Amino acid sequence: MPTLKSPPTRTVDVARRAGYSVQQVRNLERDGVLPPVARSAAGYRIYGEVHLQSVLAYRALAVGTGPVEAKRIVRAVHDRPVPDVLALLDSAHARLDRERTDLRLAREAAAAISAEPVEDVRPSDSMSVSELAAALGVRPSTLRHWDAEGLAVPDRVPPRETRRYSPAQTRDARIVHQLRAAGYRIGQLRELLPGLRRGHGSQDVAAGLAARDMSIAARSRALLDAGAALSAVLAATGSTSHAAPPRKRR
Repeated sequence: MPTLKSPPTRTVDVARRAGYSVQQVRNLERDGVLPPVARSAAGYRIYGEVHLQSVLAYRALAVGTGPVEAKRIVRAVHDRPVPDVLALLDSAHARLDRERTDLRLAREAAAAISAEPVEDVRPSDSMSVSELAAALGVRPSTLRHWDAEGLAVPDRVPPRETRRYSPAQTRDARIVHQLRAAGYRIGQLRELLPGLRRGHGSQDVAAGLAARDMSIAARSRALLDAGAALSAVLAATGSTSHAAPPRKRR
């Protein structure tokens, strides 16, 4: 098995070991994801283990954070202080942690809210746009958008056609809010909500949330793999900390 002391390799060798094409490796070099590449007297690229580990780090990060953020993080390994790199990784992990929290809340909300009794509706139970927006922690314009999309449609009270949300409509808005936080798109919600209102959509929601859970787990594992590759890059370059040295006392 090659080590960090492995001899230089060709572009095709790096591509094979990383599971990429030769063109993809060259594109990453062009985009600054790889450190500068030496060339032989004949002009051929000469890659070392640091380049392979940079490609592996990018590949894992692209799964965990998306390609744009992945490039940003790997570039930072080559030209930023180590604490800055660690901060970027911490932010990526924190985003996934927030997604897990949102997913848990959405799962609980979808089960609890859809089962809430909405009989015995009284006019005093209804809410205005501003009141419901404040209760959910969203902007009134968000509720108006959901209304336009047919997700949480309020009653219109004459003479000015003011929006008023009944308990059932408020329940819809709460479900939309939680599922949006869990990653559901408007189109998906438009298909699911009619079933939820009739009590027949809970299985679809549960399946969707389970798929979201699997996605988060896969991205979390990818970040773990990326961390190992990034650590190897730092080891290959002999970097432990690029922090600025302390100033000399006068």
